[in-house]
Amino acid sequence: MTHATSISAQEFAERYVGVWNEASPEARRTLIRELWSEQGEHVLQPPIEMREMARRIGFAEPKLELRGHPALEARVKRAYEDFVAGGKYVFRAGPHAERLRDHIKFNWEMVSTSDGSVAAVGLNIVVVDDHERIRLDYTFIDP
Repeated sequence: MTHATSISAQEFAERYVGVWNEASPEARRTLIRELWSEQGEHVLQPPIEMREMARRIGFAEPKLELRGHPALEARVKRAYEDFVAGGKYVFRAGPHAERLRDHIKFNWEMVSTSDGSVAAVGLNIVVVDDHERIRLDYTFIDP
């Protein structure tokens, strides 16, 4: 598959992170529809606590997966409400995003608005379609 890339990996990472910081539900909805394909998937590595709890009670590792614009809108809304809306944190893209064909890899941080300290760090690997929209979005959060 060949891609005529119209956006750099870093610009893509900035757009992606911008969705999670967006206050307006209407603007978020538009950004999600521009960034993810209609059946785009978001797969989050479960937090270590969740994985350990599942193992303790005899279950395989839980899966945190969703698909499609309505599910993505609900996910981004919840993350916004939990972390950004109160003004305590903001997400920012890390430097050095990279692209290899239809895969884009970038880091991000959740940063305290009061002192700039980093509260969480993550890695995303996304696979885009021929229209530069996300088909698969894999998120890893550092413990």
